[in-house]
Amino acid sequence: MPRLLHHVALPLLVPAAFASAATATSEYDDAVAHAKARWETSPHGPMLERILPPTFAPSQLPQPDSAGARLAVRYCVQCHNLPNPAMHQAEKWPKVVDRMVLRMRGRGNLGPLMSDMMAGVAAPTEAETATLLAWLRTNAMRPLDPARYPDLESPQAQSFRVACSQCHALPDPQRHTAREWSAVVERMLKNMAWMNRVVGSRADPDEPQLRVDEIKDWLARNARK
Repeated sequence: MPRLLHHVALPLLVPAAFASAATATSEYDDAVAHAKARWETSPHGPMLERILPPTFAPSQLPQPDSAGARLAVRYCVQCHNLPNPAMHQAEKWPKVVDRMVLRMRGRGNLGPLMSDMMAGVAAPTEAETATLLAWLRTNAMRPLDPARYPDLESPQAQSFRVACSQCHALPDPQRHTAREWSAVVERMLKNMAWMNRVVGSRADPDEPQLRVDEIKDWLARNARK
């Protein structure tokens, strides 16, 4: 079974205080179970194995009891791991959602193969798509304003620029505190390793290495206090 449909272990919740969170977790578990059963018997399962890394859990979703979060759980995990709304800026999400919905409906860049791959996959209605998109855009990444960070072009910020721009716009350092950024950077390193490797491959010793300490130092200096 591809790792993208792994089960995310969550802490035991007290029903009286966290009934909605428990329901969301149950919905996620059910969605993963259905997806796992489908992809275990599909010859196309490995094609989606490394689309999104398995580092984001339902408990980390913003407004986890909202309609948008529930729709993300319901539809997104049919094919890959749960996406983080902050993985894209607001302006990029409409094209991403349009492309994903088209694929869930069996159409897309793989022609007839896409219809075969998406057999058994449910697609959101127009109203659900609008709700999901609004939630993604509300909680999207906020790109930094270069004018606010005069040292952005400095050698100390080079690793930050190189690492982050590989996948998305440069995030605003004010989004997190220095302590939070340290955890985010570690998660991003795991994400990059997940997405840049073929299963079973090894790192190339000659590829450029990011200076992680420099990334954390620059973000810490410019982080929210």
